[in-house]
Amino acid sequence: MANHLFDGLLQNANLERAFAQLDDGRWYTYNHVLEVSARFANMLVKCGVKPGDRVAAQIPKSIEALMLYLGTVRAGGVFLPLNNAYTASEVEYFLDNATPRLFVCDPARRAEFDEVTGKLGVRLETMGVWKNHETSAGTLLDAGIVAPAEFTNVDRGPDDLAAILYTSGTTGRSKGAMLTHDNLLSNAVVLKDLWAFTEDDVLLHALPIFHTHGLFVATNTIMVAGARMVFVPGFKVDQVIECLPGVTSMMGVPTFYTRLLDDDRFTRELTAHMRLFVSGSAPLLAETHVEFEERTGHRILERYGMTETNMNTSNPYDGERRAGTVGFPLPGVDLRVCDPDTGDTLAQGEIGGIEVKGPNVFAGYWQMPEKTAEEFRADGFFITGDLGKVDEDGYVHIVGRAKDLIISGGYNIYPKEIELLLDEQDGVLESAVIGVNHPDFGEGVVGVVVPANGQALNEEAIMSAISDKIARFKQPKKIYVVDELPRNTMGKVQKNVLRDTYYDTFAP
Repeated sequence: MANHLFDGLLQNANLERAFAQLDDGRWYTYNHVLEVSARFANMLVKCGVKPGDRVAAQIPKSIEALMLYLGTVRAGGVFLPLNNAYTASEVEYFLDNATPRLFVCDPARRAEFDEVTGKLGVRLETMGVWKNHETSAGTLLDAGIVAPAEFTNVDRGPDDLAAILYTSGTTGRSKGAMLTHDNLLSNAVVLKDLWAFTEDDVLLHALPIFHTHGLFVATNTIMVAGARMVFVPGFKVDQVIECLPGVTSMMGVPTFYTRLLDDDRFTRELTAHMRLFVSGSAPLLAETHVEFEERTGHRILERYGMTETNMNTSNPYDGERRAGTVGFPLPGVDLRVCDPDTGDTLAQGEIGGIEVKGPNVFAGYWQMPEKTAEEFRADGFFITGDLGKVDEDGYVHIVGRAKDLIISGGYNIYPKEIELLLDEQDGVLESAVIGVNHPDFGEGVVGVVVPANGQALNEEAIMSAISDKIARFKQPKKIYVVDELPRNTMGKVQKNVLRDTYYDTFAP
C-alpha cells in the first residue's frame, strides 16, 4: 500500500548504503531503517495503535527514537514528540489534550507517569537508549527488537496527519499543530534541492529530535537525498570538533556556532572540506556571521521556519547570504507582509505581519477549530505572528513577534531595531528589548544587555551613546545588565520570562 510520507522519504535510498553513523560505534544502513521501523510498526499495532491514533513520546535522543517516528508513520499513526524537559504536570496537559493511544517515556521516569497515564487511560511503555542485548532499554524497545522485521505499510495519503507538534506556549496553553504527510514530505524535497543535498552528503546531527528542526528539517531532508548522518546525542564542542572532518554539512542553532567560535581548535583548516553550515530556530547575530566567515571562510546559511510550517524561507545556497535576513520564500511558498489589523498587503519595505501559504503550512490546531479559524485568512494564508518586511532586493527580514511589539505613548516600537543598535555598542555581546507596564505611556521600553567577555557595562553610558541615533520615544527608559539571556531549548530568547522578571520596573 502507498504511505505518502514513508514512501517519499525512501524514494532515493540505496538500501545497502549507510544512513547513520552512531557514537557507540554502530552503523545504520537504509536497510536497517526499513527493518527496524517495521519492528516498531509491528509493536505499535500490537499495542493497539490504529490509523489516526496518536503516539506520544518523551524519550532520549537515539537512532531507535527516529525509528519509532518512522514506525508510527508506517502504522498510520500520528507521532507526537515531547520536549524531554517537560515535567509530569506539563506532560499531563499534552496527554489529556491529544488523547494518544500510547505514551512512551524514558524508563528512568516511569514512576512519574504511572498515575497520570492511569488516570487518563493512556497505555504506558518505556524506551531508553539501546546499548546491548544484555541490558534492558525499556519495554517497547526490548519487545521491538525481536518483533518481525517486515511490515505492510498502512495506506496514508498526502492529507492524512503524520505528526502533531505542540507550540512552545509562551502565551497561554500550547497548541498542537497538525502536520500532514505532504506538509513534511514537500518541505524535505524542496530543502534537498535548494540546499543541494545528494547521496554523497554527510550531515552532523547534534540537534534534539523532539523539535521540527532536528526531527524533520535535518532527518527528513537527509533521507530524501539518500544521504547519511553522523548522529550524536547532543551538542558537545569536543565531540563536534572530532566529528567535523568526517562530514560535509551541519545544521545548528546560533549557540552551536558561538560555542565553536569560542574554541581555538575551530579553524579554517578544520572546516575547509565542509559544504554547508545552516542556522535556524533563533536569530543569528550579525557579529556571529562576520566572525564565522573570517574564521572559516564559510558564510552561514540562515533560514526561517516555525512549528506550524516547517521552513518558509532561506538565504540562497548560490548567491548572497545576507546577514540579518532569512532570505527568500521557498519554492512553492507564497509570503506577504500585511497590516495585522486590516489584513491589507503593505508596500515593499513596510513592517507588518508575515503571512504564508504553501504545501508546508499545517492543517490547523488540534481540537481548536476557533483558534485555527482566527489564524488563517479567507484566502488560505496563515498568520504567522511574526513581524517583518521585504527589502528592495526581496530578502525577508524578521523584526520580532507580534506579541513582542511595544506600544508606548501610542507609538509602535519594534524591539529588533533597538536591539541591533544596542548590539553595536562597545562591550555588548547581545541584547533583548521588551515592553513593560508604564503608568504614563502604557508600556515603557526596557533593554537587557549581556556584556562581551565579562566587560563592565555602564547603563547610563549605553543610553547616552544611542540617544542621537534613535527617536526619543524608542529609547530604553531603563537598561539592565545580565550574565545571560533566558532561552528555551532551541536557543530562542524567552521574552516572556524577561517581562515577568522586570514587570515592576516602572511601578509607582
